[in-house]
Amino acid sequence: MENYIRLINDYAWGHTSAEPDVLQKLSRETWAKVYAPQMMASPLQGSLLRLISQMIRPRLVLEIGTFTGYSAICLASGLRPNGQLHTIEINPELEENAKRYFKDSGLDDRIVLHIGNALNLIPTFNVFFDLVYIDAGKEKYIDLYELCLPKVRKGGFILADNALWYGKVVSEVVAGDKDTKAIRLFNDHVQQDSRTENMLLPFEDGIMIIRKL
Repeated sequence: MENYIRLINDYAWGHTSAEPDVLQKLSRETWAKVYAPQMMASPLQGSLLRLISQMIRPRLVLEIGTFTGYSAICLASGLRPNGQLHTIEINPELEENAKRYFKDSGLDDRIVLHIGNALNLIPTFNVFFDLVYIDAGKEKYIDLYELCLPKVRKGGFILADNALWYGKVVSEVVAGDKDTKAIRLFNDHVQQDSRTENMLLPFEDGIMIIRKL
């Protein structure tokens, strides 16, 4: 089964437009130099985020969890001419690297990087976002969702990464596995929310797509 999934992913990537050069360079450096590089979006996932942004053509985007900047560049690629992406990263050691690649991508004037705790920063934004992408600590997902939803315009979208959490959401939760428990609670929370409609996309590690009604 694992081999089949790998073959399918390889086939899908073989029939997907190639990464822009700046993202290839960023990916190589992240895998070579940064701790836990698997936290970065995969090329296939990055392509999906880029296309979603290009379809929506957002004016304002919020990303929670910058890491080295890969997904921010993907999401910013679909901004309207006057658009802006705000991205929040809790680890200050990643700031310099992300900003360098924002500049290399030619999008640095449209991406604002905030260093700090998203739970504290989100309430300071007095705007309505067209698109929000959540990829942060899994135990914070429900809190982040509840903070973000009032700041999403009607008809706007929230995307939450890792909604399948390596397939663990369909298995019995192991004692002490707080992340799997948190993701399952988050998925149930969204499913029961009458303020939104949603679809859990079984793509990569799962993306919960949420539209505000």
